[in-house]
Amino acid sequence: MSNLIDGKAIAEEIRNEYKERVKEFAGEGRKPGLTVVLVGDDPASQTYVKFKERAATELGISSEIVRLSQNINQQELLELIDRLNLDDGVDGILVQLPLPEHINEKVIIEAIAPTKDVDGFHPINTGRLFSGQQNRTRFDACTPMGVIELLDRKGITIEGKKAVVVGRSIIVGKPVAHLLLERNATVTICHSRTANLAAETRQADILIAAVGRPNLITADMVKEGVVVIDVGTNRVNGKLTGDVAFDEVKEKAAYITPVPGGVGPMTIAMLMKNTIKAREYHGV
Repeated sequence: MSNLIDGKAIAEEIRNEYKERVKEFAGEGRKPGLTVVLVGDDPASQTYVKFKERAATELGISSEIVRLSQNINQQELLELIDRLNLDDGVDGILVQLPLPEHINEKVIIEAIAPTKDVDGFHPINTGRLFSGQQNRTRFDACTPMGVIELLDRKGITIEGKKAVVVGRSIIVGKPVAHLLLERNATVTICHSRTANLAAETRQADILIAAVGRPNLITADMVKEGVVVIDVGTNRVNGKLTGDVAFDEVKEKAAYITPVPGGVGPMTIAMLMKNTIKAREYHGV
């Protein structure tokens, strides 16, 4: 399909570009180092971690998975993060979410050194994004970065366009809106209290769906020629589906991402990008 944005193929292209940089680091004496912390045995989390480990290995990044019991207490997890913060061989730390209910996710995220926060969730990194600071110590959230990269790689103009973001999470909705603002789009954020969602989405030149409700966006909610980026990942009858009713919306869209195979692979590619950036910051 000519209007399909193949995130899997684009992510592979990006990883191939990064391989040379990783080789350069190896020649300088130290590969980039990524440590992923997985608490418990949530099947989805285990799958995500496996994909991240595979991507890191393929690139030549030193990757370690620390698997912890579901029953680990918060203090023990904080002590592990402290050790990783002090480890010069670790450039990036990623604590796989969600965490068990007895552990405060915000406390854990804030404990990660901002320059090792390759997930881009630390308040200092989100603050740098929201205040428009462009510097080598700013790490943006991987999924929003992947969205922008997809648009760029397809040659889709962002500046001057009307972008509508459906969803206001700190992981996707808010940061992707700010990244679009940085690129001079006019941005509307919609959410569960938006009075007339369809009226807003029909104005979009670029529509980002990131709310976690299967098939929420239907063909009557978009205009002809819209660019649709579907960030949703929902299980419906055992099948992965997005927030967009793909089969009907694709007939009106100039470009559209599938689920799976759209934004997901880009998220992992951007994690690798952030890990390489962290290695550049930390030096030898």
